[in-house]
Amino acid sequence: MQGFKLVYKYTQLLFVAILLSACGGSEQSIATDPVTVEYEMLYDLPKENISFNKEVLPVLENRCIACHGCYDAPCQLKLSSIDGVLRGSNKNKVYDGARILAADPTRLFVDAMSTEEWRTKKFSPVLYEKKAGENNNPVRNLEQSVMYQMLRLKQLNPQARTGLLAAEFDLGLDRQQSCPKLAEFNDYANKHANGGMPFAMPNLSREEYKTIVQWIAQGSPVEADLLPSSSAQKQIKQWEIFLNGKSNKQKLVARYIYEHIFHAKLHFENTEDREFYRLVRSATPGGEKVDVISSRRPYDEYKGSLYYRIVRHQGSIVAKQHMVYELSKQRMQRFEELFFDIDYEVAQLPAYTPAIASNPIKAFADIPAKSRYKFLLDDAKFYIEGYIKGPVCRGQVALNVIEDQFWIAFFNPDAEIISLNDDFLKKNADLLAIPAELGDTFNLLSVDLHYKDLFRDYVLQREQGNISHKTASVSEAMTHLWNGDKGSNKNAALTIFRHKDDASVNYGWLGDYPDTAWILDYPLLERIHYLLVAGFDVYGNVGHQLNTRLYMDLLRTEGESYFLAFVPVKTRQELRDSWYQGIRKSNKTDPGNARWLDVEFVTGYKTDNPQRELYQNIASHLGSAVGDGDFINRCDNDVCKRSKAKNVLRADIAMKKATKMDGEIIQFLPDVTFVRVLVEGKDDLAYTMIYNKAYKSVSNFLQQENVADGRDYEFDTQTILPWLEGAYPNFFYVVKIDEVEDFVEQYNAISNRIDYEIFVGRFGIRRTNEDFWLHADWFNQQYRREQPLRAGIFDLNRYQNR
Repeated sequence: MQGFKLVYKYTQLLFVAILLSACGGSEQSIATDPVTVEYEMLYDLPKENISFNKEVLPVLENRCIACHGCYDAPCQLKLSSIDGVLRGSNKNKVYDGARILAADPTRLFVDAMSTEEWRTKKFSPVLYEKKAGENNNPVRNLEQSVMYQMLRLKQLNPQARTGLLAAEFDLGLDRQQSCPKLAEFNDYANKHANGGMPFAMPNLSREEYKTIVQWIAQGSPVEADLLPSSSAQKQIKQWEIFLNGKSNKQKLVARYIYEHIFHAKLHFENTEDREFYRLVRSATPGGEKVDVISSRRPYDEYKGSLYYRIVRHQGSIVAKQHMVYELSKQRMQRFEELFFDIDYEVAQLPAYTPAIASNPIKAFADIPAKSRYKFLLDDAKFYIEGYIKGPVCRGQVALNVIEDQFWIAFFNPDAEIISLNDDFLKKNADLLAIPAELGDTFNLLSVDLHYKDLFRDYVLQREQGNISHKTASVSEAMTHLWNGDKGSNKNAALTIFRHKDDASVNYGWLGDYPDTAWILDYPLLERIHYLLVAGFDVYGNVGHQLNTRLYMDLLRTEGESYFLAFVPVKTRQELRDSWYQGIRKSNKTDPGNARWLDVEFVTGYKTDNPQRELYQNIASHLGSAVGDGDFINRCDNDVCKRSKAKNVLRADIAMKKATKMDGEIIQFLPDVTFVRVLVEGKDDLAYTMIYNKAYKSVSNFLQQENVADGRDYEFDTQTILPWLEGAYPNFFYVVKIDEVEDFVEQYNAISNRIDYEIFVGRFGIRRTNEDFWLHADWFNQQYRREQPLRAGIFDLNRYQNR
């Protein structure tokens, strides 16, 4: 009330000043002085606190978290929770592949647990922080809030409402960031009048703006953290008992589970779709307040008692970090079956020293390899998604060594394969060391000078165990591949799409037949996780990040080599020569003097295209796990499943024609485009158009190299999916169902920039479009409809100005 009286008094004075100025002759009126707050917003300031969770957060989700939701949030300002808002901003970038020294981690809910702690880590407030004993003053709350000033700057300088944004808008991911503190804001505003928020996007609506401004004016009231639901509480207690057993076997299994799902959004059965939890290491046992142990990696040593605890996730869910792992009675029974219903001893627990802890083949050697492998296969998509969606996916660390579209299959855990033999793995565990054990290092060549030799020695040891195997027919060879437990597990076949420096993974084999494929065994799948998820530090120095990328090169060639082993020697050599060109040519020598390259393992191919034939045989063996034949992209017979809905089939048939556009013209299209097909009176349809680039080399050593040198534009292709795929849409198209054929015809007719401009003018949704947020909201809502549990807010940092 005191604050309202103050506002009223200020308003009276302002009114009197205006009246006096009208009679004041030539003297300058004080009304010409800039006003720093919008007083009209304070006249109807609600008496009751505006709810952050129910009123403010929905606005942030729809308008702000699209750019401020993850590691690459500008200025590290994460608006996905009240904790992130209160933490504020930091001028240091998280993503810096050239840093000489590692940066201090700044993970929300991990590396500091209070606003006071964040201030010691150089985070600056974006809201006014009231001092003890101060009255709540709405005017001061606004004047002293960087967040308000940023929003107001946008209102004062709205962007264009048609055409492209001006060239002064730098939309690059690595653009220079100002991150002004309050004392620096006026200078920032004078230099960057168009730098208000939302940056390079349409303004907030009046109601959205008013909600946030009045909340700030009220003093930014906060609510208590969300508590576990009653259903979750019971399950949390059961799981914490399970994960904190006293025997060596229980402790080892719990450690193994934690190091593989620490990054997950846990979901319990019989809880709300959007209710998620995290598994953390705590210094306190069950029944006490969780005291999260902060460590760079999940296997770092902690001096003291350690407990595995489950805490509720606070705030919004963003697509690029959302990896769901479900916990249930069936899951616990499966863990019992894999880890406790079999006979083995754990005489001594492994140390947490880097050389052991970073090498899961060594650290968990006492747990039978077959059990570990089945544990990973049960949720193979989740583990592949760990490096596809994790922090490693920003920039060039791992994704620039993979193709834009490829398929994955897995070896059968019940087949007689040397890499599943416990004695073999224990004997050769040292050869499976990865550079994550070095942590931050100044040795930029450790992979070439050390780990590549270990890798080659392992390949030779492994082939000695496999080389004696008898030649098998194609059908016999299929028994070495996991069929998802006879089709009951759809993780048996996966597709990865790379979208520049982001990627996505999905069930089934999607798109046209790819240039390359991976077949993974247990040691390979395990090392990928420990290299790129458990052992990767996004805050690490240049040596750590470079060695991670270089070793991932070796792991990629290992997965590709397994696939090549299934084709005839002649075809094998031809494929390797086509895959390993340009800079990637050096990968041909990665396995060293490998004899398997000249050995026939599989015979009986009947066509002159053994690679295509192998794909088809694997698909037949994997059955329903592969999918329904992909009517839009790959179907070449009448067996493929088609929609029975009239409008859906009409749109699918049109989109099938759009996949025919390929070659050099595709390079001018966005990497990932969302399409909304408007259907009057019925639910609209969603599609994703994915641009698959062809490469002479995917092993670019540095991002600064001329990209064109490694590209093969004439072999570029498209994949079109009848759902929303990827976390970073680059552009939106909106088309009416009655115009979908015209949309595809005009799309396929694009032959130059002018054609493309005309097409975008008719169907595209630019950043300047007045309906931009309307369609962005629809795509987020559609994602929730498609995947109620696994959907998250799309990131628009990469939305293009075209």
